[in-house]
Amino acid sequence: MSQNRLILFQGDSITDGNRDRGQDLNHILGHGYAYIIAGMLGGKYPERNLSFVNRGVSGDRVSDLYARWNEDAISLQPEVLSILIGVNDAWRIMSGEPSGATDRFERAYVHLLTETVEVLPKTRLVLCEPFILPVGATADKWEEWRALLGRYQRITRELAEQFNAVHVPLQDRFDEAAKQKEPAYWLWDGVHPTAAGHHLIAERWMSVADQHGFLK
Repeated sequence: MSQNRLILFQGDSITDGNRDRGQDLNHILGHGYAYIIAGMLGGKYPERNLSFVNRGVSGDRVSDLYARWNEDAISLQPEVLSILIGVNDAWRIMSGEPSGATDRFERAYVHLLTETVEVLPKTRLVLCEPFILPVGATADKWEEWRALLGRYQRITRELAEQFNAVHVPLQDRFDEAAKQKEPAYWLWDGVHPTAAGHHLIAERWMSVADQHGFLK
């Protein structure tokens, strides 16, 4: 990783983390995994003058990301661009909402990544897979949720390979954690992480990034 470069986090409410939209450095990264990763990297490499930006937006699907991609990604020219998306695509479908009438997850994601690598060929991409646990919002239709998210997880993995991105698997980590402590301890409603859940994401993100050598 070079000096004085930007690491950008993109996604939905899990990334958003109730971030402040102003300039308050205590709150602009939100209170989730992006904040934890920024703290770990910033504390470990102060000489690199790393900058961290969180542009996650609650409720976003992949198509919503693309609608704001010029302003919230391309124009920032990040060195590392991390994306965690998918659960809202599934939520709209599972809830039977009009916005979920067609499944646009894969086609919209391909479109977004194709444009990104064309315009930002030097940017390192990190694709985090979406995840769920059987509690709260997902419990009643768990098998349907698991099948749909399982497909999104496969697509995310395949897109990471196709676009030479780093893939961050997360479902297996949450499944493992749920054997140690009940699912709600990690994802309070089956989708949104608790503080402990965000720690799991950050821990896995750092581990995979380190394995791929772009934190050195």
